[in-house]
Amino acid sequence: MAFSPLLQNLISALRCLPGVGPKSAQRMALHLLERERDAALTLSQALVEAVENIGECSECRTLSEDPVCEICASASRDRSLLCVLESPVDMLAVEQTGGYNGTYFVLKGHLSPIDGIGPDALGIDQLVERVSQGEVKELILATNPTVEGEATSHYIVEQLKDDPVRITRIAHGVPVGGELEYVDGGTLAHALAGRRSLR
Repeated sequence: MAFSPLLQNLISALRCLPGVGPKSAQRMALHLLERERDAALTLSQALVEAVENIGECSECRTLSEDPVCEICASASRDRSLLCVLESPVDMLAVEQTGGYNGTYFVLKGHLSPIDGIGPDALGIDQLVERVSQGEVKELILATNPTVEGEATSHYIVEQLKDDPVRITRIAHGVPVGGELEYVDGGTLAHALAGRRSLR
């Protein structure tokens, strides 16, 4: 049995979501139409409003309804610290720790030539320009500990090799409460390489 063109269009549209394959999209579409029509209308209205009204902060590139996001606009943030992240969700994770009071720069991805994502797509020129203004004293690279994340961090360091800004990298290693026997070799190697002095 073939679905009607409108239903097939809805199923195809739902497949743009991460982790949603053909069967999941089909289940979602049928569920919305069979049991949750009011919720489907609410969802569609919320999507339209979000797409039309949420843009990018002109300073940090995170998602924002205003030209400058709340964090960048705050006078209480330490502008000498700039944390570079891959996505807005990473920014939220750092904010939830309550342990960081600096500012951010969101790359919205990582270098991936195979996917056609280069430095221009990540706004690295904008990052270099921001650092070159002299207000930033420490640049904290908090890209993910993946091959692409490490390559992105290395590229940023190369772009700033002539700038006197202090560049640090977030630590990677054994999680709090973790036991060494269950930690993989790569993580343990990072933990050993990033050890710090206690006295």
